[in-house]
Amino acid sequence: MATPLIVIPTYNEAANIGKLIEKLCSMNLAVLIVDDNSPDGTSDIVRGFSKKYPQLVNLITRMSGKNGRGSATLDGFNWALERDFDPIFEMDADFSHDPDELPRFFEKIKEVDVVVGSRYLRDSRILHWPLPRRIFSRLANSLARFILKLPLSDFTNGYRCYRRSALELVDTRKITEKGYIVLSYLAAQLAAKGCRFGEVPTRFVNRQRGASQLSRKEIFQALRGILRLRNYVKANRIR
Repeated sequence: MATPLIVIPTYNEAANIGKLIEKLCSMNLAVLIVDDNSPDGTSDIVRGFSKKYPQLVNLITRMSGKNGRGSATLDGFNWALERDFDPIFEMDADFSHDPDELPRFFEKIKEVDVVVGSRYLRDSRILHWPLPRRIFSRLANSLARFILKLPLSDFTNGYRCYRRSALELVDTRKITEKGYIVLSYLAAQLAAKGCRFGEVPTRFVNRQRGASQLSRKEIFQALRGILRLRNYVKANRIR
């Protein structure tokens, strides 16, 4: 039986990553950290845990520096597909995504090809989010839903689970974006291949440790990326 894998992109997550790795390893889950050469020593911390849990903890250190969450996740997926992992998850390192919710994903993925932890289902909650973040999220999701016309309520939350067979259909060479917008590009390709999507409720908590990774520049890039998504959908005959 294939082993599940949790892909976690990081940049300056020294305050969080050790606690998260301990939690996931206690659940006997394999972990892949994709670190953008964090100057705070995140990779060094992960290396220590890889010695403690050699069968579970893996590390990719991208030496070119911070290149965005989306491209880090794609690199992690490519690494996972070269090995025997299934299903393959993605989640953030800052505990905005609760590891205790993972069983919901495991149950739902039995029915569909992609499971999204949605912040906008009836039983979901968003805690400690400032108004600008709420406005940005709503706008980004509305635009993505209008363009992709998929039965999802949350296109921008990076707490997701994929069947291996679904990710094998993705052509990462056609995705040149780097930030959170990569989530929508992935969804576009998977929808075009006939993949089934499902959602589970999630309790999303604004990061309590470390610094926020969502800069004004990334917000601008994400909105611009969503607008480019329409051309991407047309060029790849996605509908």
